[in-house]
Amino acid sequence: MTMHQRADGDPGRSSASDAGEQTPRPGLLRRLADRFTEDLQAARRNDPAARSTAELVLAYPGLHAIWMHRAAHALWQSGESGKLPARVLSHVNRGLTGIEIHPGATIGRRFFIDHGMGVVIGETAEIGDDVMLYNGVNLGGRTLQKVKRHPTLEDGVVVGAGARILGPVVVGKGAAVGANAVVTRDVPAEHTAVGVPASARSRAQMALAEPEYII
Repeated sequence: MTMHQRADGDPGRSSASDAGEQTPRPGLLRRLADRFTEDLQAARRNDPAARSTAELVLAYPGLHAIWMHRAAHALWQSGESGKLPARVLSHVNRGLTGIEIHPGATIGRRFFIDHGMGVVIGETAEIGDDVMLYNGVNLGGRTLQKVKRHPTLEDGVVVGAGARILGPVVVGKGAAVGANAVVTRDVPAEHTAVGVPASARSRAQMALAEPEYII
């Protein structure tokens, strides 16, 4: 199921009906708290260096970045009056974490950015559930037109350090993008994209073990 089919109303997603909303939805704070908890659990699961929950909460900029983004995205969706506060919060987020996420970007559940410095996620990017990014990843655009111009990452995607995914391409469910790859075409589900420009191969045919194509 694609991102466009799965708008479920949580603060990490947007749908056509959300665009006209002018006030926060009932229970928004509860949903944000639930998403924060899931993000924390994802960080603990995906980073073997994490020693405790306290360490994650206090010293992981990737977590701080997604938490601030979820709040900024809720402001962005609340109506025109929320747009400027959302941009200000995202600006503060960048200064504190070194991670730049436009408040318009939609990000699913259990999202984790490892290390984080230099990550850029553009306004029209769409990210599914259980996605993981490493430092230096750029989800960028290839046009100045006000259209869908940033990537869509479906559920379970992993993107290695320094990778660039440019334009409104789709990286399919369970796919991986290797470190420093430059992706300008769709990546099929369960494939790995490596190289400049990137080419995709079935993950079942990859000779490299999982950590090797990420780091």
